Parts: sequence; structure tokens; C-alpha cells
Amino acid sequence: MTKLEEHLEGIVNIFHQYSVRTGHFDTLSKGELKKLMAKELVNLIENAKDKAKVDETFQGLDANQDDQVDFQEFVSLLATVLKASHDNTHKE
Repeated sequence: MTKLEEHLEGIVNIFHQYSVRTGHFDTLSKGELKKLMAKELVNLIENAKDKAKVDETFQGLDANQDDQVDFQEFVSLLATVLKASHDNTHKE
């Protein structure tokens, strides 16, 4: 497995680690997203532990407004964070 493939598999595993509710392994609740952001993205998302920021982020991600963030919706968060990280490397 290539380095990139390992990292992608790691992202999937992290998502599943936080989507722990019985019967809902492919979605994150707001609480699960909050835990993930607070532990896994705390250095990349400003105010990742702030309830209002999590609420705002959750609403923005929940494209189909089913009160769950599915993997595709989660990937859009990662794309935003990854772009910001990339942009920051050019500022240093």
C-alpha cells in the first residue's frame, strides 16, 4: 500500500472510530463530530472545541439536513481543512 493509500485508509478508520452509535456506523451525530473535531482537528480548525463553532460547522456540512454528517459530507470538511493547511505552507 502506498503512503497516500495508508493515509486515506486512516481517514476512513478515524471516521468509523467516532461514528459509534449502534446502527449508524456511516454517519456522525453532532456530538460525534464535536468529539472528532476536538481530538483530531484541534490544531487545524479554529475553536474546534467551541459549541457554537461545532454547531455552525455541523449545519454547513449537513447538506441533506438529516441531522447526520455522512462520509461524503465529512470529506467536504476535510477538503476545506486540507486546502487551508496547504495554503498555510505557502505562508511560512
